[in-house]
Amino acid sequence: MKLLSILLVGFLGVACSVDQNKSPQSMNNSIKTEAITYTDGQTSMKGYVAYDSAISGKRPVVLVVHEWWGETEYVKRRARELAALGYLAIAVDMYGDGKVAENPTDAKAMAMPFYSDPQMAKKRFDAALTAIKKYPQADNSKVAAIGYCFGGGILLNLAKLGEDLNGVVSFHGSLAGVPATKGLLKAKVLVCHGEADKFVSPEDVAAFKKQMDSINADYAFKSYANATHAFTNPDATAIGKKFSMPIEYNEAADKASWKDMQDFFAKIFK
Repeated sequence: MKLLSILLVGFLGVACSVDQNKSPQSMNNSIKTEAITYTDGQTSMKGYVAYDSAISGKRPVVLVVHEWWGETEYVKRRARELAALGYLAIAVDMYGDGKVAENPTDAKAMAMPFYSDPQMAKKRFDAALTAIKKYPQADNSKVAAIGYCFGGGILLNLAKLGEDLNGVVSFHGSLAGVPATKGLLKAKVLVCHGEADKFVSPEDVAAFKKQMDSINADYAFKSYANATHAFTNPDATAIGKKFSMPIEYNEAADKASWKDMQDFFAKIFK
């Protein structure tokens, strides 16, 4: 049942509203994007990089880890939104070859190996990290990552495994995973959780907090009232009805969590 809950948490989390610092027209004119190819051993990954060309010099780096559908347009949109905030962003291809699942069965098959083998997830993430750090715009002393559903759970695992990042942000991600070990956790952590999420139990929340407290982790746990799983997703209500899942979009939680992420970055990137 625990694994099923984790997999379901990775199920959805597509699209959210854009929080822009400037007009859509100016963003379209200055935000540059490009597809890049990088490798993990024999596996070829298709990343997507975005940055604001109107900004000169180096800037913090943010990696975006997708939900279990794969590297969809959603994470590419998030990369562009982060670029508009002044970051160098990359949408990470965890599955390789830009594979995207067309149905829950395929998505489960793609996601399962990464839940079962966190070290494999770490290798895939590190390959993207190495690639983006080569960009001349990258301030390699300031690096963070955000993830949605599957991606959020993966990032929490990587942080607990000692990934060398300034911080990670999980949006409605799974909380069950590898145990937190004192001395390994380097990254500061922000968890953005929907209080009405049926796929993350109160017991999961309590266990996560207990583990993090036991190692004196530097973390913040934000809960949003009436927010279900996939609360950042404007399409969640329709998708929930289609698949008979208890999910729906929550505009207030969407905007609040994006603002909480920005405040978090302001602190860790001082």
